[in-house]
Order: sequence, then C-alpha cells, then structure tokens
Amino acid sequence: MLTLTETLKLQAISSKILTQMARLELCSPFAARLLQKDRDCREDLLGNLHQAYTIADMKNFLLQVKILDESALKKALRQLRQRVMLRIIARDLNGLADLDEVIKTTSDLADVVINMAIFHLKIWLEAIHGKPLSEKGLAQSLIVVGMGKLGGFELNVSSDIDLIFCYEAEGETNGDKKLIKQISNQEFFVKLSKKLISVIDDITEDGFVFRVDMRLRPYGSEGTIVSSIDALEDYYQNNGREWERYAWIKGRVITHNGKLLEQLLKPFVFRKYLDYGAFANMRDLKIQIHRDVVQRGLVDNIKLGRGGIREIEFIAQVFQLIRGGQDQSLQIKPTLQVLSLLQNKGLLPKKTVNELINAYRFFRNLEHRLMYVDDQQTQELPKTEVSQARIAIAMNFENWLSFKVVLEGHRVVVASHFDSIFNDSIKQSKSADNPYLIDFKALWHGLLMEDEALSRLAEAGFHEAKITLQRLVDSRKSIRYLQLPELSRLRFDTLMPSVINESSRQKNADDTLLRVSEILTSICRRASYLALLSEYPSALEAVVKLSSSSPWLSNYLAQHPILLDELLDINSLYSPPNFEQMRKNLCDILADCEGDTERQMDKMRHFKHAATFRFAAQDIAGILPLTVLSDYLSALADLILSVSLHVIWASLSVKHQVSPKFAVIGYGKLGSNEMGYGSDLDIIFLYDDEYENVGEIYAKFAQKINHWLGSITSAGLLYEVDLE
Repeated sequence: MLTLTETLKLQAISSKILTQMARLELCSPFAARLLQKDRDCREDLLGNLHQAYTIADMKNFLLQVKILDESALKKALRQLRQRVMLRIIARDLNGLADLDEVIKTTSDLADVVINMAIFHLKIWLEAIHGKPLSEKGLAQSLIVVGMGKLGGFELNVSSDIDLIFCYEAEGETNGDKKLIKQISNQEFFVKLSKKLISVIDDITEDGFVFRVDMRLRPYGSEGTIVSSIDALEDYYQNNGREWERYAWIKGRVITHNGKLLEQLLKPFVFRKYLDYGAFANMRDLKIQIHRDVVQRGLVDNIKLGRGGIREIEFIAQVFQLIRGGQDQSLQIKPTLQVLSLLQNKGLLPKKTVNELINAYRFFRNLEHRLMYVDDQQTQELPKTEVSQARIAIAMNFENWLSFKVVLEGHRVVVASHFDSIFNDSIKQSKSADNPYLIDFKALWHGLLMEDEALSRLAEAGFHEAKITLQRLVDSRKSIRYLQLPELSRLRFDTLMPSVINESSRQKNADDTLLRVSEILTSICRRASYLALLSEYPSALEAVVKLSSSSPWLSNYLAQHPILLDELLDINSLYSPPNFEQMRKNLCDILADCEGDTERQMDKMRHFKHAATFRFAAQDIAGILPLTVLSDYLSALADLILSVSLHVIWASLSVKHQVSPKFAVIGYGKLGSNEMGYGSDLDIIFLYDDEYENVGEIYAKFAQKINHWLGSITSAGLLYEVDLE
C-alpha cells in the first residue's frame, strides 16, 4: 500500500502529464488525431515522454516488425514515423527538447528510413535481376545524397527531403541467365530508386514517411532519376550552375559508400582560390527568390520573406563559398556551427553572430510549430485569430501581438545584417563622387577623342598624359584582355575607371596607374580577385595607395594576389603583430591539412607572405621604425623555423622519439635579428643524441627541412637557404 507521500507524488506526476498532454493536443491537432487513432502510439508516448528518440530506438522498432514485402515495409516505416513525430512534438512543445534535438532526431529518422528501405528493396530486386556489378566484377550499391536541411542534419518535422541518387560504375547484374533477368546497372538502380521513392513518399492509410523532392538532380525534373558518378562529375564540371554550388554545400551522402563522390564534387563546390564572385552570385539568387516571393504573395513567409531563415543561411554559406576551398574547416554543413566558426575566425563580429543565431533558433522553432498544426510543410504565418492564438501559445507568448513584436524585431535585425554583408552600395568608395569618373568610364571604353582624353587625364593630375593614355589603349587591345572570359572582362571594365580615378588622387598618378594596371593584368584570369575589388572598393583604394607608395609592394601583390584578402580589414593590416597568436593560427592552418605535405608547404608560404605584406604596409605608412621592422621579420623567421621543425619531424616515417634533440643555429642577419624583406637564412643544423644510428635520421630530417624551406611551389618561395 502506498504511503500518503507516494500517493501525492504520483498525483503530481499524473497532473503534470495531463497538463503536458493537454498542451500537446491544443497546439497540435495533428498529434491529437494520432493519439485518438492509435492506442499503441499513446502508450509509447506516455511511457517514453522524458527521453529522446534515438537511432537505436528506431532500428529496434523496425527489427521487431516482420517485413516480408513492400506493403509491410511501407506500414512499418509509417508507424515508426508516427511514434517519432509524436514524441518530438510532445517534447518540444513542453520544453523537454530543444531545437538541436528536434532537427537531429528528424534527420536521424530520415537516415534510418532510407537505409532500411534500401536494405530490403535491394534484396528483393536482386532476387529478380541479380546483383549489380561493375565491369571489373565489383558489387555496386545505390548512393543516396541528402541535400538541403537533410544534408545539414537540420531537417524539419514536416519537410520534404531533397535527394540525389547515383552509383559508382557502369556494368550489369549477374546470375544465371535462364533464371535471372539480367539488366544494366543503370536500369537496376532506376528501378531501385523509384521503389525507394514510392516506399517513402506514397500516401497510404498510415500516411507517408517523407515527401521526396528530386528536382536538385542534374537537369532537374527532365534529368534521369539516377546517374553514375562519372556522369555526375561530367555534368558539374561542364554544366554546373552557381545555385547548384550553393545547394551542394549541404550535400551529404547518407548511405555508407559515398567518399568517392564527395571527393569528386569538392572542387566544384569549393574553389581553390578565394571566391569573392560568390557575393554577386548569391545576391542575384536572393533577388530571384524575392521576386518570386512578391509574385506569389509570400511576404509573411518566415523562410523566404525579408529577414527570414534563407537570408541567415545565405550569410553563413557565402563565406563558405568564398573561403571553403582555402579553409577546409569551413566545409561543414549545419548553419549554427558555421555561424559560430565565422565568429571564431573573426569573419563576423560576435554581436552579429549572436543576433543571427538567436533569430535562427526563433524562426526554426516557429517553423516547427507551424508544421505541428496539421503535419504540413509551411512557413506561412496564420491568418485566422484562432490559428494565431494557437501559435502564440505554442511559442510561449501571451498573445499574437506580443509574439509579432519579437518576430518583427528578429526580421529587421536579420535584414540589416544581410544588407550590410551583401549590399555593395554600403561599401562604395569615396571616388564615386569624383566628377572625372564618368569621363574615365568613357575614356576606358574608347569613347573620347584623343585630344579630349588627354585633356581629361591632364586635368585630373596625370603629368604624362600621352604615355598614360597609350598604356590604357594598349591594355584594351592586349591579347590577355581580349581573351578574358566575358564575366572577367566585365569586371575588369568595371574596375578600370575606378582605378584611373583613384590613381589620379596620388602625387605620382602615372606611376601609380601603371603599377595597379600591372596588378590587375596579373590577376585578371582569376575572376574571384576582380570580384573582391569590385565588392570592396575600400580594398581597391588600399591597393592604389600602397602601389603609389612602393613599387616593391605592388610587385609583391602581383606575385601573391591572395594577399588582397589582407586589405579587407585595414585595422588588422596596421596592427602590431601578436606572434603567439600567429603561431597558434599557423599551427591550426597546418593541422587542417595534415598528411598533405604540398598543401602544408603552400599554406606556410601564404602565411609568410601575408605577414611580410602587413609589415611592409606598416613600414611604408611610416609607423614602423627600421629596427622594429628587422625585429618583426626576424621573429617571423624564428616562428616559421620552429613550426616547420615540429611539422616535419612529425611527418617522418622513421623516428625514435616524439621530439628531436636537434637545433637550428642562425648566422648573419638571422643571427643578429637584422632580417630584411629579401634576406636569406644562413643556418646550420646540430644534434645531440646518442641513439644508435641516429645520424641517418637527422640527416634525412635536415634534408626535409632544406626542401621545405627552399623549394618553389605554386605559392612561391619560403626562404633562400644557405647551409654553408
């Protein structure tokens, strides 16, 4: 018999559960219908409300069901979905689960369902046609790629799942031709793909599992439903569009055999160089979406409307597109993780990131509560008072008005951040006000008579107007310019009038224009660098000023155009170096590409060039005395040598201990802390180690150090090394 205390405790628990169930049924008519329809669902929910639905739980449920045909498979998957959705909705609405749990559990459900369906369907199909094999006899499997929110582990409770299907190699199925109807791998996987979609997407008496959207595949609705990896690679290399790069950022193989596909498509998604053209491309995509929103009357759509979810995603992903090829740590998929990483890397301010994350969580929670109502994929705010009241309660607000105030506050903040990042009118340079700019546009395009062109150049401050004009004419007629791709030529044409304009402001206008023109000529085949200067006029101003001050600096920029990225943060460019932080940054950069020696060597050279460029900019600006400059360059060499020793020793296949008993002795300018911009390294190597035959190990170590420092790679030279 229960004590009074135990009885009261049970009554309190029962009362709490009743309150939770009442809130569930009030805020989700869909959940209420499930509870009324299925007693097993109700019992499962009441018994497990306080624990998340795990992948193991999902698999165990399916293993306990006899699945002998497609009809049984459909029923089992739909029953699983009902239980998972019911628990997600109940836990979320009652504050027992957060957004992270909701989107992860829903994504896990999709992964489990897809893999379990393929497991059964493939067995049944192979019984008819045999096993699909490559021409070399290797077994083939269906590769399923989850796109969008499924790919990013961010799936909505009632969302479509965007899928792309492929397989590794062409061939045909095996088996006894008398008993088995052999078909090509293409035919086999088309049949399997169609069955998979049917099993997941069809609406039966038990509902559906997920709505399947295949429109992101090559050629969209007109393309084949499944392709070989070779066909996919050919499509994206020759026909891939910019919006597909954006889509593939979140592409994730959710079956077990997709490493080859991911490796092949990385170069398509993440460019080798900094890709500032992504700003213009994603801005155009947003304009198209906004136009569609207006035409379809979706202004109150919290995903596509102004200041909504899509704008937050665009902010995160534009930095991934720009820098993901250079920085592999940015090749992650979840939006919230990307935003946090952008803050850690100093690419977005902490305040901006916090506001975007808060808005994103608010929008996604709201999105789910809109979907909880009738299990429909919707991001539209309700129109009726009853529906508005339901959503306000589900979002823990007293009424619709107080909810709308907070919602609109988030939308205004997101729209403001989106504009500040994407709207180049905010970044316009001072030169836009120069009265000569219109004349310089006409001059560059050859629309002025020679006398008029010479007069404009002279008036603007060019002392050798005739020579300068001829250089501009020659540049327009050069093979290098004429053979540029159309997009690059348009960007070049956009930049040159501003370059002429900015150069005219310098005392040595003619020399400045020549130097900057040479920089543009050297980078013009890399459209992303032209895009950077177009998107950031302040960076173009800095290029002009630095080129005016120093022919060495302009030549350095022409040789290492990746340094243009350093001009985006002028404060950082002129800040004193923090060598401890620089060491940490370099170690992190090298760790990201561990195992790829060539890439590590390039990264270290980029690091050295960037640091040298910052020192030179401070030197030319007159804020760095010669003695301090020598100290900085010497400290940089020490840092690079120290990190190099650590990385190279770790990479040796044969070594006898964790750290070498090895020293580098610096002579000459390195030894006396008098390094200059072009100084070489006068060094010798010493070791003090009594280990047997250790001389061979250290000899190989020294050879690798010399190769690491003195080899010329695609990123240039680290240091000239003198070992004598």
